Amino acid sequence: MLTIRTDLANEAHQLWQEKAGKATRLPGVLAREEVLEGFPLTRVEVLDGEGEAALGKPRGVYFTLDVSGLWRREAGVFDRAARAVAALLAPLLPEEGAVLAAGLGNAAMTPDALGPRVLDHLLVTRHLREVLPGFRSVAGIGAGVLGSTGMEAAEWIRGAADHVKPAAVVVVDALAARSLDRLCSSIQISDTGLIPGSGVGNHRLALNREGLGMPVISVGVPTVVSVETAARDLLAQAGGNEERLSGLAGRGLFVTPDSIDAKIRELAKIVGYGLDLALQPGLEMEDLEALLA
Repeated sequence: MLTIRTDLANEAHQLWQEKAGKATRLPGVLAREEVLEGFPLTRVEVLDGEGEAALGKPRGVYFTLDVSGLWRREAGVFDRAARAVAALLAPLLPEEGAVLAAGLGNAAMTPDALGPRVLDHLLVTRHLREVLPGFRSVAGIGAGVLGSTGMEAAEWIRGAADHVKPAAVVVVDALAARSLDRLCSSIQISDTGLIPGSGVGNHRLALNREGLGMPVISVGVPTVVSVETAARDLLAQAGGNEERLSGLAGRGLFVTPDSIDAKIRELAKIVGYGLDLALQPGLEMEDLEALLA
């Protein structure tokens, strides 16, 4: 049996439906389709323990924004995407208090560099409270990965939070998807935090309210698909039987899109600007371009 890896709640919901039948309603889970700023949006809400067990996701709300229009260069697509991210983040953030943004990942490995690169587009204001008194206090941190720092992300975020005393933490990370079509074409936002590396079988300490003692909001973009999962989807599209893949080489390998450098650059800016607009609602896109140039 092939292992199908995904960090996306809407894909986990689709997998459950495929096994149980599309007409079957999943107890403990609500899912609906919407449109936001012209982009398809899926909302999956895990309500209780039964829903957690079925999807393998902690209870909470998961938004998946389909931003594939970015790569079709639709009209006004960048601004619309940033506003959509802001609209989803704003209700999840506390109304007042400082916010700590943490960019997870390895800046030297492009498919894992989303988090660190988002920080390049974050409007950091904590040190400018006297100069910018009308701005919300925002701090950012991106300390790298366990292999280069010797510290779990949860450890360095907890240490920073002890000093900043934020009302909430926003963590940004690259994710794994089940579908090739989702790569660099979806943005997931959740109020449940995350477990870094879970989609690639490299579970680290959880980043959530229970572990950090404050609300943790996660933002992620799928940048990789496991070879096993990609082969399964391609074989299914060709009308083949996935059992023929059993025992073949490829376990532990992951694939990423072409032009990944350009895609990460654009997605990091969209997520960064979306976070800025949610944290500083008085600003417009033009203001961000001027302040972050």
